[in-house]
Amino acid sequence: MLDETNFQMGIIKEISFPLYNCKGWMKLVGVMSIISGVIAALTIIGILFAWLPIWTGALLFQSANAIGQAYETDSKPAMTRSLSKLKTYFIIMGVITLIGVIFWGLGFFGFLGAGFFAPRVMHIY
Repeated sequence: MLDETNFQMGIIKEISFPLYNCKGWMKLVGVMSIISGVIAALTIIGILFAWLPIWTGALLFQSANAIGQAYETDSKPAMTRSLSKLKTYFIIMGVITLIGVIFWGLGFFGFLGAGFFAPRVMHIY
């Protein structure tokens, strides 16, 4: 029993080390995302979507703080909280990316179709 306890004491520190090493980058990207959201909120159209970069930036910043706490205190709940924030961040970014790809595809095929059908509709030969 004692060997298992000694083994588990440093496991969170060991697992969280790669994220702990890049927590500064996570905070930088988080802050830049928040700033871009605030700048987008200054425009009329941007105000509709400005909450997304602010939210993702806050998630990254909170994850970086939690991973720092997990590494320094060997805390399993802090590690879980950090990974949960990262999971939410990647889900949001995945959905945004899928929506972007769908709109790109619709636009591409829309322009392709417009170029194909425009001469026929306008009777240009």
